[in-house]
Amino acid sequence: MSDSILFIHHYETELVDTAWAHLGKLGFDQVDVKPFKGEPLPDSLTDFAGIVIYGGSQNITELDQFPFLQKEIELILNAIEESIPVLGICLGGQLIAHALGGDVSRRTPAECEFGIYPLNPTVAGKNWIPASFHAVQAHYEEFSIPPGAVKLATSERFPNQAFCYRDNVYALQFHPETTLEILRDWQQADWAMYGINGAQSKADQDKFADTHTEIQRRWFESFLDQLFVRGKKNLL
Repeated sequence: MSDSILFIHHYETELVDTAWAHLGKLGFDQVDVKPFKGEPLPDSLTDFAGIVIYGGSQNITELDQFPFLQKEIELILNAIEESIPVLGICLGGQLIAHALGGDVSRRTPAECEFGIYPLNPTVAGKNWIPASFHAVQAHYEEFSIPPGAVKLATSERFPNQAFCYRDNVYALQFHPETTLEILRDWQQADWAMYGINGAQSKADQDKFADTHTEIQRRWFESFLDQLFVRGKKNLL
């Protein structure tokens, strides 16, 4: 098996998140590609043990404006065909949903999750995520569960929080890769969603942050181990 992970990145910022740090610590070679800057995706996936697709400010509803997203969708379909593990986070999860025939949309009037919210497993996801698990969120868009996929987690405001497809493709609406330091940066960002329906106040985020970002990190590292190292049979 290859020892490289492909990271598809939608921001200028350096990767310092839990996925990048943990998979590097496990000894994987890390290939960071930014298609939004014109960097090409690989022609072949033979050299990769898995793919991580991050979030971003781009939207599925803007494929004509961001044509590189269509190339990412094609890569996802190729990875599925070749049985390569794929993890999509936020925009990445929406790309997976779209590739598999699901819907991705934004609510009108605007509604979001921005903060740290409780998630609950579905019956199918009870061994994947613990009950009342809290995760970082930052999104307006949401995906439906595509045909053939299995819903794994839900939240009160946005009920489709995670699904898996076949043995090794996972789409997450939430952001388990986010460290406490990244959350602090998001709280100060010019795009912070405070005041939008559904967003938590900074005070509420701070109340949950120290405890739940650490629990989130431990869960996510275990999930990364299972998806990219030990295999799907240990996940559900």
